[in-house]
Amino acid sequence: MKITNLPSGALQVNTYLAVDEETNKGFIVDPGGYNPVLTKKVKEENIDIEYIILTHGHSDHICGANEHKADFEGCKIVACAEEEEMLHDIRWNCSADFGMPYTVDADIYVNDGDELQVGSVELKFFHTPGHTPGGMCIYAEKEHVLFSGDTLFRQSIGRTDFKGGSFTQIKDSIHSKLFVLPDETYVLPGHMGPTEISFEKRNNPFV
Repeated sequence: MKITNLPSGALQVNTYLAVDEETNKGFIVDPGGYNPVLTKKVKEENIDIEYIILTHGHSDHICGANEHKADFEGCKIVACAEEEEMLHDIRWNCSADFGMPYTVDADIYVNDGDELQVGSVELKFFHTPGHTPGGMCIYAEKEHVLFSGDTLFRQSIGRTDFKGGSFTQIKDSIHSKLFVLPDETYVLPGHMGPTEISFEKRNNPFV
């Protein structure tokens, strides 16, 4: 699996383009704004984008989802079932705060433990509440990769002072869902640089 980070949106969230090199089928994680560079790359490389996956519903992670879906025929938006209300509420998803009201209708709502196939890549979803009620992480076991959204950062964690946030929940999510993964798991967060599970278990001061 080839992964490219193409930051997008006003807050330059980490937007990942992941492609199964065997089939050239791909998916996008967290388009925080419309990024023409992303679309250009997909078109030039003839990538078949099957899914846009949202790790949670805050505006800096969703505000390019509808436009990019329109770019790629047959593409479907995926989100956690617990995040549906936030995706439809401009106050809760914080898009109203930036003066750009934005809502998303996901095509597929998943729950903890659900799986999705993209070419030869198998994805598993972990419900990891704490930053938001429906926050989730995306795990590609064979590739040893975890897209952690705003649950786990390098030596940090997602904020828990937004509506629906909970420090107790996010700490439990990290310990019960993420720190049980293999130490070599490569973590790609929504902000800042990448890290590994082994490093966070030793060095993350918040958990």
